This record gives sequence, structure tokens and C-alpha cells, in this order.
Amino acid sequence: MSAMKVELGPTQTTLLIPLLARAEQTQKTSGLINDPRAVEIVNQLDYDFSDWAGARSLAAAVLRTRMYDDDVLDFLAEYPAGTVVEIGCGLNTRFERLDNGQLTWFDLDLPDTIALRKQFFKDTPRRKMIAASVLDTEWFEQVKATGGPWCFISEAVIIYLDNAEAERSIAHIAQEFPGAWLITDTTAKAMVDTQDKHDLMKHLPKESWFRWACDEPEALEKLGLKLERSRTFMDASPDLIAQMPWIMRFIMRWMPWLIRPKLEGYRINRLIAKGL
Repeated sequence: MSAMKVELGPTQTTLLIPLLARAEQTQKTSGLINDPRAVEIVNQLDYDFSDWAGARSLAAAVLRTRMYDDDVLDFLAEYPAGTVVEIGCGLNTRFERLDNGQLTWFDLDLPDTIALRKQFFKDTPRRKMIAASVLDTEWFEQVKATGGPWCFISEAVIIYLDNAEAERSIAHIAQEFPGAWLITDTTAKAMVDTQDKHDLMKHLPKESWFRWACDEPEALEKLGLKLERSRTFMDASPDLIAQMPWIMRFIMRWMPWLIRPKLEGYRINRLIAKGL
């Protein structure tokens, strides 16, 4: 099989980072994740990953993914037949990890990303792809038709919008899906302003960098949500931290002051929509 060309917009190209991260961790003896599908996809893409290969932040990207998985599992424990919407799904394999045989799942992303995704994934009766932007609202009716309850996941997606777009997209979901869970990350302004020093983002053009700055996740409550919890990487479960590279474990345990300001600037938030 010939290698598949990657033809994506600047922001969409960032979906390759978590894909590579999962592939690298899968190939480690005691990696943070087991995702043979990610390895398979990386090997089939005609793309030069050398700028990112081996970067320390790749392990953090997988830690983030696993923390998101935990939130979705909490939702499914409460609503096993609920509906999960992965916003900006990229080439994620979360459905493969978390499917309980009862849920309904939607993979939402821009048309060029969905076109690439369709080379590796197929729709099923309980899993559908939607080619649309999170800023659109036309796809709402398809999701509403399941009857809920709903869980919307935005892993490193909404942060690429500007502040007004990010708040608008969140407010629309909060208004139209009362009671829905929204799992989304936020980045502090200090992180937004220093991407030129990030070991992954510095290799991308500025139009690919994240733009939404949110220093206080509590501020999202004004958009019609209730903040249930907000976590940093320091709040990951002990078993996850135990699987991190030794240097990161050492720093997190013995020198947290060294990285705490940076870690505090990135948060994974669980919010509940209040509705209209």
C-alpha cells in the first residue's frame, strides 16, 4: 500500500501530534497507552514527523488523552447508553478504547480532516462521522436526535479558536444541550504567549498555534455552565503518573515548584450545561 499524502489546513495539521504521541507510547515497553491503530496510521502516512519525534511533550499529550478518557468513563458509568460527541476528533481512537456496546458516538471535525479520517475509519450504526466546524450549529439536530444524555469532548481543539469564537462555541452547546457534560481544556495567557518555546508548537507556523487564553476556568460559568472540576497534570491518578518518563516523575514529585506555574496554566475541565 502506497503512503497516503496528508493535505490539511494549518490548524488541522496539529492532529498529527497526538497521533504520533500515541504511536510512540504504544511502542514503549511500559507506555502510557496501547494504541496499535495509531502505529498503523503513522506508518501509512506520507508525512515527515522528524521535528516532533521524541519530544518530551509527546508523553504529556498522552497523559492528557488518558485523563480525558477518565472523564468520559465517569460519564458512561452514569449514562451507559449516553451520546458522546468528540469535537475535533482528528485521527483519535477513543471510541476503540471506551466503547461499552451501548453508547452512541459522533466524531466531528472539519471536512478535510474527516476526508482523511475516512481512509482509516468507517461509520457504524452507533458511530458516525460529521464533517463540520464546532462553530456551526447545523449538526446539532443530528446529535439531539439521540435524546441524550450527552458528553461533548474537546481535547486540544477549542483552544485553537480566538477568544470570541471559543466562548461562542461553548455557549451554543450549553444553551442547546441542557444537562450535557463538556470536557474541555483551557490554556492561560502565559502559555499562549510562549508557544515559540514549546518543543512541539515551535515547529509549526503561527497560524497553527492555539489562541484562546483562559486564566480562570470558573469564568466559563458565565456561558451557562457549572464547573464541576478542573485538573492539572499534577492531579492525574497515581497509576498514570507512574507511567510517565522518569525525569517527569522526578520533577513532579521532588521539584514541583519548578514546573507548577506551567502546569497550573493548562487545565482539563469538566462542566455541566445549565441550558436556556
